[in-house]
Amino acid sequence: MTLAPESPPSVAEERRTVLPESRPRPVEPAGERRRSLALRRATDTYALLGSGAAAVSLTALLFVWLLPFNGVIGFLVVAYALFLGLYALLVSFDEDGPTVRDRLAGVVVRTVGPVMVVALAFVIVYTLWEGRRALPHLNFFTEDMTLAGPLDPLSAGGILHAIVGTLEQILIALVLTVPAGLVCAVFLNEVPGRFARFVRTIVEAMTALPSIVAGLFIYATAILALGIGKSGLAASLALGVMMLPIIIRAADVVIRLVPGSLREASYALGTSRWRTAWHVVLPTARSGLTTSVILGTARGVGETSPVLLTAGFTAEMNADPFNGPQVSLPLATFEFVKSPEPAMIARGFGTAATLMALVLLLFVLARLIGGRAPGKLTRRQTHRRVLASRRDAERFAGRTHTRTHTGTGTAVQAPAAAATSPAPTSPVPAVKPDRSTP
Repeated sequence: MTLAPESPPSVAEERRTVLPESRPRPVEPAGERRRSLALRRATDTYALLGSGAAAVSLTALLFVWLLPFNGVIGFLVVAYALFLGLYALLVSFDEDGPTVRDRLAGVVVRTVGPVMVVALAFVIVYTLWEGRRALPHLNFFTEDMTLAGPLDPLSAGGILHAIVGTLEQILIALVLTVPAGLVCAVFLNEVPGRFARFVRTIVEAMTALPSIVAGLFIYATAILALGIGKSGLAASLALGVMMLPIIIRAADVVIRLVPGSLREASYALGTSRWRTAWHVVLPTARSGLTTSVILGTARGVGETSPVLLTAGFTAEMNADPFNGPQVSLPLATFEFVKSPEPAMIARGFGTAATLMALVLLLFVLARLIGGRAPGKLTRRQTHRRVLASRRDAERFAGRTHTRTHTGTGTAVQAPAAAATSPAPTSPVPAVKPDRSTP
């Protein structure tokens, strides 16, 4: 006799066994409750607005009534510090410690960017506003300070000699540092070893080299030891010492980002190491290498102390960087602003505004020259590729046409040759008689 298996109890029966009849039955929901996937809640907005209003109010109370503080920059710094503290306090009422630190770090990261943009805008606007008296004069860009003194009006004198000196010095420095920096960066990545690690350590140490030390180094070696004399060339050497580690360090980081599969594919085709670096690695990292050159240029174009030690100061126009003192825009700004005369101070701020415009122009030119994406060709390169493709297509078409004509002539001449030539005779084998038959 076999027993039938018991059927599993239903959900209602299980509830009857678990819950007594006296207790009320729970009402089953009609559907599932949706979770809120929004990253920002109402309490976060209230915490931001409340901490901001409280920080501004407390800072105004401190600056106006309690403490002898004044100034817009100090007001903003104190208000920002109070804002961070009050925001962390408000968030801590609802969240735990890691969440409070995460929210505070997010606020700092999101506010540092606008703060830097505001600071940069303030510097640019202040420089242009202080130099507004000198910039409208055309002679400010077409004359030097040979015939103008501190008491002369802004309608006399200019900064043409400083503009020419800056362009010549920075161009000579770029000619010396860009090839050396790129070759050194390629060496650090393509030829690893103990010597490469040693060179990388020296480059990282030279990145924080003070500018006055670079000027003293060139002054002791080039001017005193070699007897070159104060000139634009000596200033370019000093600027090159400042720019070279920046270019090497930035280019080293960029070349590291090149995928190793590209190198492996090049080596698989039988290409040498240096040919791979020239045709694969450098074109792939072109945009980043341009950024490294821009960073090095920005470091060198604004230096004052190396130029003062190695090139000297002159109020006359000197377009020869190999002979005689030569002034630059940062050095001219420094000398103009030292004067107590309002006209000279206006010339100094106008010179600084011109320097910013010149740096912006150099950056734009660098981006236009080398800021293309990997594999993107210029119009001239695309035109050359199109012409080469047309020549290849014409050569292939001519080769196909020649083969076609050659094959047709052979096919026509074959029957005539067969008609004139005698037919080949093949030996016929003799048939042996069958002796088995009677």
